[in-house]
Amino acid sequence: MGRRKAKNKPPPKRKAIQPLDTQFNCPFCNHEKSCEVKMDKSRNSARICCRVCSEEYQTEINFLSEPIDVYNCWVDACENAN
Repeated sequence: MGRRKAKNKPPPKRKAIQPLDTQFNCPFCNHEKSCEVKMDKSRNSARICCRVCSEEYQTEINFLSEPIDVYNCWVDACENAN
């Protein structure tokens, strides 16, 4: 007599986590991937700057902030100014 086959399924494969972008489209000149976010978590500040039109934005951050948060804050500030 032989053993019965196990009915256990193998564990599901993990999906690869894609890193978040640090370069974004500029809301002023509309160039793609021209704005780069530089975060200084030791000083609790972040700076985003466009390489084409030289627009800059600086804001305060906390330890949970990500580059996408800084970009969204910049876009919100632009909409509030208009």
